[in-house]
Amino acid sequence: MESQRQRKVARLIQKEIGDILQQDKKGIVGNHLVSVMDVKISTDLSVAKIYLSFMMVENKENVFNQINDHKSEIRNLLGKNIGKQVRRVPELIFYKDEVEEQAIRLEEILSKLDIPKNPDEK
Repeated sequence: MESQRQRKVARLIQKEIGDILQQDKKGIVGNHLVSVMDVKISTDLSVAKIYLSFMMVENKENVFNQINDHKSEIRNLLGKNIGKQVRRVPELIFYKDEVEEQAIRLEEILSKLDIPKNPDEK
C-alpha cells in the first residue's frame, strides 16, 4: 500500500515529467503527443516507474527509445524543478502504457463479432 508521501511525490513527478515532455526544449519527443499516464514510486522514493502513452504517434518504439536515450537529461530537468521538494531525485524507468492500445484492439474484436439482437429489445 502506498503511503501519502509516495502518492504526493508520484503526482509531483507525473506533473513535472508531463511538463518537461510538453515543453520539450531539447527536442526529445519532437512534435509528438506523449502523456504521462501514471507514476509508481518505490517505498524509499529512489525509483520512479513512469508509464507513457503515445497518442497519434506513428513510430511509438522510436519515440520511446528517444525518451530513454535522454533519460539523464530528463532526470536533470526534473531535479531542477523538484529539487527543493525531495531529498533525492529518483531514478527514472519508463514504460509504454498499453491500456489505450489494448482498448483499441478490444474494440476491433468486438466490432467484428456477430451478436444477434435480443428479441425483447426494440
